[in-house]
Amino acid sequence: MFKPFKIFHVLARSNSSDFAGAEINRIGINTTRFSSIMVSSVSTAVPTPQQAAGLTQDELVQKAKPLQVAKRLEKFKTTIFTQMSSLAIKHGAINLGQGFPNFDGPDFVKEAAIQAIRDGKNQYARGYGVPDLNSAVAERFKKDTGLVVDPEKEVTVTSGCTEAIAATILGLVNPGDEVVLFAPFYDSYEATLSMAGAKIKCVTLQPPDFSIPIDELKSVVSKNTRAILMNTPHNPTGKMFTREELNAIASLCIENDILVFSDEVYDKLTFEMDHISIASLPRMYERTVTMNSLGKTFSLTGWKIGWAIAPPHLTWGVRQAHSFLTFATSTPMQFAAATALRAPDSYYEELQRDYTAKKNILVEGLNSVGFTVFPSSGTYFVVVDHTPFGLENDIAFCEYLIKEVGVVAIPTSVFYLNPEEGKNLVRFTFCKDEETLKSAVERMKEKLLKK
Repeated sequence: MFKPFKIFHVLARSNSSDFAGAEINRIGINTTRFSSIMVSSVSTAVPTPQQAAGLTQDELVQKAKPLQVAKRLEKFKTTIFTQMSSLAIKHGAINLGQGFPNFDGPDFVKEAAIQAIRDGKNQYARGYGVPDLNSAVAERFKKDTGLVVDPEKEVTVTSGCTEAIAATILGLVNPGDEVVLFAPFYDSYEATLSMAGAKIKCVTLQPPDFSIPIDELKSVVSKNTRAILMNTPHNPTGKMFTREELNAIASLCIENDILVFSDEVYDKLTFEMDHISIASLPRMYERTVTMNSLGKTFSLTGWKIGWAIAPPHLTWGVRQAHSFLTFATSTPMQFAAATALRAPDSYYEELQRDYTAKKNILVEGLNSVGFTVFPSSGTYFVVVDHTPFGLENDIAFCEYLIKEVGVVAIPTSVFYLNPEEGKNLVRFTFCKDEETLKSAVERMKEKLLKK
């Protein structure tokens, strides 16, 4: 049995052991196991007399203040992605955790941004997007789905898809409304729904194929259900919702007058099947907000350019919230994004070829090391079962992997309302250059391979 080390003391930052313990419980860690770490971490929040001797009164007061946060966000602390990326740097580990590429986006898009800056496009943009980008989004959507949308009335540019999600939820969901999620889910969903005062109903997707349990989905829908928030291709599993599953969701929504908020940021990263936007199904556009972004497709995650596409009666709510969240998004980057979205089909074909090669390197490597690897039809993520290596849960396994092996993965239990449901799974990403992927595989073969 491997002996994991205790990395999650970084979560215990309060001068209250209850506060720190609540966070540790949220992500499914045994608090008894972490008690000594919590005490050592927490005890440093208030200085000892020796420490206090060198501090001013103002410094003493500041050092002793407890962390403050609104009740609706008490359970949410530093995201798992921030934690793992920091630990990767600290331990010199190869980061296959957070989903950002370690290579740059295409030159033609970057040059378009530079040109926009030089052309003086540097002041506030129109709140819902510069006209050229709105038009480019509408053109791309028509090409992908066959749907014709009005770029002025049905496209809203946001600061990344995360803001599109927030604007959609805050603009269209009332306190007490029920919203259905599919677990595991991107962590911002739960936090934003909490800020909106929504009630979360959860349907869990189970390995190996993470198919949607339609009967269970039907059972959680009620007269109070406002929306289903879905993500296809799906982070973290790599699952793509099939046409049959989408038709079942659509029928349920039409029958019960439910909205769909569809996060489709990985729509160009597909391998075994074509992506289907649920908005393209009969009678679904009128009740769907389709959310997407530039970052994943063009390896420009730091630009934070996203958008929401919806009929005018839903766009109104999205724009109202957007106006008071960010109001506008980076002007020169919007002009460059318009250039990106008009890229020829050859760009997307090459993107798929490149990512297929990266995926094959990682999947073959993980299989050879001894993981149970689950199919990934889309995104740049792969989920595996870590239990062949004898660790008690995903947290313990990721701790060991970072310190002893030098590779970072993400424990998936943080993507579930009930962390126990994800304790056997961890997520790897392959949005890295091939040499990095090969190096990570070699480290795992050397130090993790079952004897």
